[in-house]
Amino acid sequence: MTHDDGRPPTDRDSPVGQPVVRGDERVTGDHSRDAVAFDPDDPESAADAAATVAAFANGDLDDTHVHMLRGAAACAALVRAEHSYKAAAERAGDGVGVSFIRKWARVHDLPRPIRQRVARGDIPPSAAKHIARVDGDGRYLLAWAAIDHDLTVRDVRAAASAVGDGTDPVDALRDLEVTPGELDVALPLDVYRDLRQHATAADEPIDDVVADALRDYL
Repeated sequence: MTHDDGRPPTDRDSPVGQPVVRGDERVTGDHSRDAVAFDPDDPESAADAAATVAAFANGDLDDTHVHMLRGAAACAALVRAEHSYKAAAERAGDGVGVSFIRKWARVHDLPRPIRQRVARGDIPPSAAKHIARVDGDGRYLLAWAAIDHDLTVRDVRAAASAVGDGTDPVDALRDLEVTPGELDVALPLDVYRDLRQHATAADEPIDDVVADALRDYL
């Protein structure tokens, strides 16, 4: 799903609690068989979500990116079922704080492309918590920079905090010596040859030729 102007959504566009990423075998492999759905409108399922949140907060879920996404889904579903972060924390029980539920519910609400990268292990869940603090397209800038430039969780947290303080996401990444949009690619030799030839004949920067070609393709 995309916006009318062709941009991808910057928030979740699938039902809360549904394992659209966790249950996708192409993304999570054998883990997809264990995907758990949470329905905030079903009392029994909401109870399962509360139990899962409690286990998640107490460290009783497996410490894998897929299971952490399950915990995030449970947090989001419980918030929807209880209609507030505070009520959700109270239902989950002792040791579960409002800030914990809020952070992980936001991870569940990230757009699907970012969640897929979390599920594949390309973005650590602890980094996803900070990416989720950023609104709009800045989420994508930070997520893709984390992958393309091997940003640490500390780097992601610093950039997210800077954005929260009013810094433009592009400037926040540049402060980390990252150039947003910069990407190293390896091309088949014949494509590389033709690309160089075309850019030279057209007297255009190679970046512009690649950008125009990808814009048409995408």
